[in-house]
Amino acid sequence: MTVLGTRALNRATLARQHLLARTGTSVPEAVAHLCGLQAQEPQEPFIGFWSRLAGFRPEQLDDALTGRTAVRTHLMRRTVHLVTSGDALAWRARHDSMLRQRVLGTYRHELAGVDLDRVAAAGRAVMADGRPRTMSELVQALGDRWPGPPRRALGELLVAALIPMVQLPPRGLWRRTAGVRNLPLATWLERDIDPLPAGDGDPVGQRLLRRYLAAYGPAAGADLRAWCGLAGLPAAVKALREELVVFRDERGRELLDLPDAPRPHPDTPAPVRFLPAFDNAILGYHDRGRIIDAPHLGLSVAGHRMVLVDGRVTATWAVRDHRLHISPLRPLTAPEQEAVRAEAQDLIAFLDEGIDHIHLGAGS
Repeated sequence: MTVLGTRALNRATLARQHLLARTGTSVPEAVAHLCGLQAQEPQEPFIGFWSRLAGFRPEQLDDALTGRTAVRTHLMRRTVHLVTSGDALAWRARHDSMLRQRVLGTYRHELAGVDLDRVAAAGRAVMADGRPRTMSELVQALGDRWPGPPRRALGELLVAALIPMVQLPPRGLWRRTAGVRNLPLATWLERDIDPLPAGDGDPVGQRLLRRYLAAYGPAAGADLRAWCGLAGLPAAVKALREELVVFRDERGRELLDLPDAPRPHPDTPAPVRFLPAFDNAILGYHDRGRIIDAPHLGLSVAGHRMVLVDGRVTATWAVRDHRLHISPLRPLTAPEQEAVRAEAQDLIAFLDEGIDHIHLGAGS
């Protein structure tokens, strides 16, 4: 069985994430291919698209959100993701149980004894008037029927688990600051959520597996679980196994992949890329060693924006006081510094925030 080294896995990830070369695909096509972008920080997907799409303009993403071809909703890992409307409708029912379990796991004591079906029915009745509401407004509209749970716990149960919701624009639009206003997904899209199909083999899970491998593979079952939050999709993996190719990584883990998916040569050059906070190119795996070194793993979940040099997380970046601050995690060679500065200049032009200086640290 072929063993894929860390560098080979890195190049496969970069190729599938459009980080080896920017693509000319549209924003909705890119959202679909990437299986969504993590988007709890509303402005971060714009940077993710800028690093992946040739000629990306912020209004392209704005148009997808206001035109309802993409939505912001709780989905994978109970995190707000930007996904296509079609994927939100097709995937939501498969995620329902996980979303409930994760909210209940967070508020186990606060929500003990609460009848989830009754809460869900009451919440849907309130939202049936088609009026967008904040989480607080929804909880307030329920009156005093559930006086025990804290309002925050009851609100998260409703908007992140029991009722499939969309976070409406202007939240998530370019340079717009807006609070979260929720509307049921089916109301916003004027289409019911797809029911789970009957039969064996987990058909929705099979589609999720294929799509995940196309954007993240080769990958192990643990990586798939880390990405979606679901319990490994064992029935889907079993049903598709004969269609997939199998590799091993250097630790001996089994890696699954689509036969014709790109797996570039490990020596393929990788350009400098600036990534947003919480980018799924890093977070979409249980074993993130293909793209970030173990001592820096904490940065990937702490909201730091990352810089890839030769395909790996090599610096963090931030904008403060009209300066672009780049903090290397190791000393950069002179050619690397030049490449980082060149890409940083393009980033400054894209951000258009009056940044007048690049500060590139020495590295540790």
